[in-house]
Amino acid sequence: MLSPKRTKYRKYQKGRTTKIKQNLSKLGFGRFGIKSCECWRLSARTIEAVRRVITKKLKRQGKVWTCIFPDIPVTKKPAEVRMGKGKGSINYWMARVSKGHILYEIDGVSEKVAFDAFQQVQNKLPFPVTFVKYNNL
Repeated sequence: MLSPKRTKYRKYQKGRTTKIKQNLSKLGFGRFGIKSCECWRLSARTIEAVRRVITKKLKRQGKVWTCIFPDIPVTKKPAEVRMGKGKGSINYWMARVSKGHILYEIDGVSEKVAFDAFQQVQNKLPFPVTFVKYNNL
């Protein structure tokens, strides 16, 4: 499971993602990419599940780059605990995804194989994504 080695603070506030990040909306490594269409929060488990789906579909050909990292801790208080007494313990790690953010990049395979992997990825992600190519940005 993905998680940072160290963070500046142990616990963070929830925060929001509303703006489109221009520097994260272009392909930097591969010829094909998966781009988000909405602002969302992705857990480390979802990021790893999507990566496994892509690598399984590519059959160890080509290369996959994960362009997001879960760096924000999400806390949760135990069940049946009264309010107050501080913030709960860390439950899982998540990444903030803004609209237009490139999530994964693929290279070294044909467009058909990359698009087939993208279609399977759509079922794993909780928000709509689009398939982008290097030449149509």
